[in-house]
Amino acid sequence: MNASMQTVTVVLADDHTLLRRAFAQMLMKTTSVVVCADVATTDEAIDACIRFLPTVVVLDIDIQGVDPFEAARIIRTRSPRTNVLFLSAFTQDRFIEAALDVGALGYITKSEPPEIAIEAILTVANGKVYFSQKVQSRIVICADGARLKVESATRASTLTIRELEVLRYIAKGMSKKDVARLMHLSIKTIENHTANIMRRLDIHDRVELARFAIRERIVEA
Repeated sequence: MNASMQTVTVVLADDHTLLRRAFAQMLMKTTSVVVCADVATTDEAIDACIRFLPTVVVLDIDIQGVDPFEAARIIRTRSPRTNVLFLSAFTQDRFIEAALDVGALGYITKSEPPEIAIEAILTVANGKVYFSQKVQSRIVICADGARLKVESATRASTLTIRELEVLRYIAKGMSKKDVARLMHLSIKTIENHTANIMRRLDIHDRVELARFAIRERIVEA
């Protein structure tokens, strides 16, 4: 493992309490790792990172609160030394692209064994990249970072990162007012994004948009 002799501080953000707490306890048994906080929402993750300035924040992609990619941006702005590791059941290109776009150093799947997750945290803590095999097969790692090998040909790939964020909120049943508040945008802007999403996907109903998002695994059912 690429473990450092210095203490690695970690904030865990996952809405599955039992799994999160078990993972936190396992990490605390790892030499040189200290879990500053384990939280259930991205909003709590942002607050914890601002408070503790951890070495690594582990963010689940399907979690309540502000969109996790926007949360990562906020965290990296408020705590520049905090490196981001995404944890998810999703490996679609658009999520990987969004993770790379916000400067995440790692992206691992929830199917990985615990020792891989620990190795990923220690690697990312040292400023190096770590991606699950499923993710590695879809990216190219070069001197100036990582990028997708090819663009996805799915309908979802026609959406911008911001439109994808809006779609995720819509699919969770949130109102335009609530989406606007979370994204710090006007309701009119959210309406424009929603119109663009419907046009690009050729779907003109919120229920069908939600079904599409679930079917394409943009959100969990």
